[in-house]
Amino acid sequence: MSARMVAIYGKGGIGKSFTTSNLTARLALDGKQVLQLGCDPKHDSCNTIFDGHSLPTLGEVWREHKNNGTEDQMEVGDIIFRNEVVPGVPIYGCEIGGPDVGRGCGGQGISHGFKTLEKLGMSKWNLDYIVMDFLGDVVCGGFATPLARSLAEEVIIVVGHDRQSLYAANNIAKAAHYFQSMGGTTQVLGLIVNRDDGTRTADDFAEAIGLPILTRVPLNHDVRVLADACELSFSVPEFDQLFGDLAGRLDRREIEPCKTFKPLEYNEFLEVFGAQEPDGRPTSATKDDLFADDSTVSSFMPDIELLAMPQVQVTDPLQKKVQAALESIGIHVTGLEQDSDDGITVTSGAVEIRIGDAEELDEKAAFLSALIGTKQNFSLIDVRYIDAPSFQ
Repeated sequence: MSARMVAIYGKGGIGKSFTTSNLTARLALDGKQVLQLGCDPKHDSCNTIFDGHSLPTLGEVWREHKNNGTEDQMEVGDIIFRNEVVPGVPIYGCEIGGPDVGRGCGGQGISHGFKTLEKLGMSKWNLDYIVMDFLGDVVCGGFATPLARSLAEEVIIVVGHDRQSLYAANNIAKAAHYFQSMGGTTQVLGLIVNRDDGTRTADDFAEAIGLPILTRVPLNHDVRVLADACELSFSVPEFDQLFGDLAGRLDRREIEPCKTFKPLEYNEFLEVFGAQEPDGRPTSATKDDLFADDSTVSSFMPDIELLAMPQVQVTDPLQKKVQAALESIGIHVTGLEQDSDDGITVTSGAVEIRIGDAEELDEKAAFLSALIGTKQNFSLIDVRYIDAPSFQ
């Protein structure tokens, strides 16, 4: 039986890793086999459940194997690590990681990471839970992978009483709502209010959007000190009870998926805070505003051809040919790799496109062009065998 996959989403810095770590540890203490999967380029999700260790990331390990030509020798033990919450109680962790700062697309790293995990047999691992810690204020398609591909059975969104985290939560709800409308099966369970200071902003948002508040994590100085020291919060009785109750309700499936939530439009969102968007359009800046008195400005726009810079740089002629063919039909290539089993595989946001070899590339491109012309949402398109293509 496959592990139950739960995604914890939220704005950067809102406390997703704190929440995820204490939840996974509580599930482990309750006798469950749990893997915590960090899905953020910062790769610091698992630090607390590993006593402060920063785990080697899947991306780092894969790149090392790639440079050595040993991708086929990559094993689960290279990227999945084991610790004990208390003696005799194991917990597992993995950090997907991402490219070096400024050197690539974090969402592409997430998409590639899930593909690698699937190749390593993730669906067959002897686990009860895989709890994913996901950045939620980035709209890049890779970060929507659990929603786009229905990898996550359930989503929980961590918020505070601040407008920024609630704005991010509304965007996550929009993404979930969209993928559900396209046939996705991922369900939203509700909100966790972190650093609850007793105000009602998150409550007003929850009521407006139609999502329940699952639990409230109060502000607590002692717990903050523990978290900063990469320690769990269970030595504080209130927090031990809080996460024990949440883990129990989750495991017993007492938290019903929310079927009727409705993401807020911008004006509806502002109304939560007692604000409204002004009528009309903002005042345009003038040339006098932006240029010094003695500046001269050309009255015409120069005729400059703007060339799109490919996001993925490849040098292999065959890979370049595939990339050019897909870009020419409007498929933006965010990832491209080649191996002996699947041939060439392209990712475009959260969509995986298995090309195989470059034989019949024109026919494959024509099929893809027709498919994307339907404006449907896909998670996987396989045209390795053009006489029997498949998609989902």
